[in-house]
Amino acid sequence: MPILPVVLWTDALIFLLLAAAVAFGFYAARREPLRAPWRQIRQRPVAMAAMVILLAYVGVGLVDSVHFKRKLPSTESGAESTHRQSAQYSPEVVSLLDAMTDRLRKNVERTYSAPLATHAYAKETVEMPDGTQARVFPRLKFGGTHLADPEKEWSRDVILASLRGGLLGLVAAVALNTLFIFGLSRRHRARTGAMARTILKGKSDTAWRATLGTISLLIVLSGIALSLSGHYHLFGTDKVGQDVFYLSLKAIRTGLVIGTVTTLVMLPFAVLLGIAAGYFRGWVDDVIQYIYTTLSSVPGVLLIAAAVLILQVYMDQNADAFTSVTQRADIRLLFLCVILGVTGWIGLCRLLRGETLKLREMDYVQAATALGVGSWRIIIRHILPNVMHIVLISVVLDFSGLVLAEAVLSYVGVGVDPAMISWGNMINSARMEMAREPIVWWSLVAAFVFMFGLVLSANLFSDAVRDALDPRLRGRA
Repeated sequence: MPILPVVLWTDALIFLLLAAAVAFGFYAARREPLRAPWRQIRQRPVAMAAMVILLAYVGVGLVDSVHFKRKLPSTESGAESTHRQSAQYSPEVVSLLDAMTDRLRKNVERTYSAPLATHAYAKETVEMPDGTQARVFPRLKFGGTHLADPEKEWSRDVILASLRGGLLGLVAAVALNTLFIFGLSRRHRARTGAMARTILKGKSDTAWRATLGTISLLIVLSGIALSLSGHYHLFGTDKVGQDVFYLSLKAIRTGLVIGTVTTLVMLPFAVLLGIAAGYFRGWVDDVIQYIYTTLSSVPGVLLIAAAVLILQVYMDQNADAFTSVTQRADIRLLFLCVILGVTGWIGLCRLLRGETLKLREMDYVQAATALGVGSWRIIIRHILPNVMHIVLISVVLDFSGLVLAEAVLSYVGVGVDPAMISWGNMINSARMEMAREPIVWWSLVAAFVFMFGLVLSANLFSDAVRDALDPRLRGRA
């Protein structure tokens, strides 16, 4: 085989979550109580636009979660020796995203270069053709090398490349929208022109205008980015010459893993213990309060630092157990998610305990108790559905906070492995760049823009989900 598939621990968890989400989607599609909130979400343009952006982030993360090793070329000559020789694979573990952006990954400059630049950002001593030495801004090895005279050709080339990429993206977006409207009209047995006018006027049952508009905008921006990154470093390069646009794309997977895996570790503790403490009260409530009060009294950063340092010592003492740098970094990322989940369930647990204390006194819960319905059946049928809006909002807010907290943990040295690309590591390295003269600002800005897009879209979508699932707000939006 030309490649050897490699499944990391976080890869397995990501695709397991994807399978669970797909299974839940099929389950919800067959039940009207679960379809009704989704219909309300589909009618909100902001929610649908945010969902499209979230799906774009998830798509990049999934592509970056398919890992493999490339086969090394044979060192022996002849067909027979090739068959006899066992296949040898590179020790480097790469992802499908790495293969798709191979040029960006391998086109490494000497050091900093500004976005879309053709010369280095700092002067260097260069030997001139006449043998003298001079302090000049040297040409980049890969950025803008197709230009014979950058000073005269750069602006025209950037404009033409942007227009070319934008036009190709626009054509692709129009073709996609046309096919979608045609399929939608066939499904509803309507004319294509009438369906297009309905969508453009925003009168469709689903907010297709916002959805298709967001998709079209993303396609156009992607076309411009692909066109410009073909000859330039779109967001410049960092201290060691790596393309910042490539680093920003690679950091998406790290942010998604920290937000989702940590949330899944936290939810069972928070939901089970919070509802149990509020419903059963008595000694159950006392024990659960003692547990989370003790945990909350320990500084979270110190607990995380101690756990990560213990893992680091174990990994150093058992270096042979980790065959590659990627696998080593992946184990540390998974362990960090587990620690953040174990220490982050206390706030949601307290909220659910207080809400359950109120709900257990409601008339319908008291009636079910009087009729002899079991406690856990009451919790599943009456308590849990009425606290799901709190769970969803807390989960999304915690997701946003975890993505942002990763930057703080990386700053103090207990975040993800330094070998793993993340927005936190980018910001951590950019803090020293902001103090130099001239200021290197693009690494910080790129990490902020990508992180801002993920967190904002998640928050906007969560507002629509809360309004649709909260029994007290259902039907008002």
